[in-house]
Amino acid sequence: MEWSGSETAGLRLRECLKLRVKDVDFGYRQLMVRDGKGAKDRVTILPASLAEPLQRQIARARELHERDLAAGHGSVELPFALARKYPRAPYELGWQFVFPSQRLSMDPRSGVVRRHHLYENYVTRGVKRAARMAGIVKPVSCHTLRHSFATHLLESGYDIRTVQELLGHADVSTTMIYTHVLNKGGRGVVSPLEVSPFALRPRSAP
Repeated sequence: MEWSGSETAGLRLRECLKLRVKDVDFGYRQLMVRDGKGAKDRVTILPASLAEPLQRQIARARELHERDLAAGHGSVELPFALARKYPRAPYELGWQFVFPSQRLSMDPRSGVVRRHHLYENYVTRGVKRAARMAGIVKPVSCHTLRHSFATHLLESGYDIRTVQELLGHADVSTTMIYTHVLNKGGRGVVSPLEVSPFALRPRSAP
């Protein structure tokens, strides 16, 4: 998977894996997050630089879906009672997961063989492996990428309410946690040595 929704769009890992093809809007460059934490929907950004990789990912999902349909499968689990209301919807491309599993599996509740989205452990292991390859010694997880998304926005000057909406926080106090990055070590205190007009100034020759 060459696209990380945690860092680029502030998604939680499960929100990223539950993305459906129809929730990706390349025209407006946005993602619709459905049934996020607190059972709430929200809209977040899709960076233009990642449109092409995501289009390639959806093309792979389409290929898998067409192969499943040809084999007599191709249905996907729908939220709530939508499957009863729209019986053909589970077979439509728009409802398929953007990041489908590489294997078919049987739904233990219904006995239907279908393709689920990628499992969380698969992505978690991939992120940790990438961190090791990059030589990062600090602990890194998928949620670390979500932290990075928030802190980079704040460092770029975006207001706290905008960041709150993009992250899907119910309470702005949760978003305020990320403002610690605006303090540059030592609790944001600047040493007098750095602001003194004589700081590190070389002495004139006698």
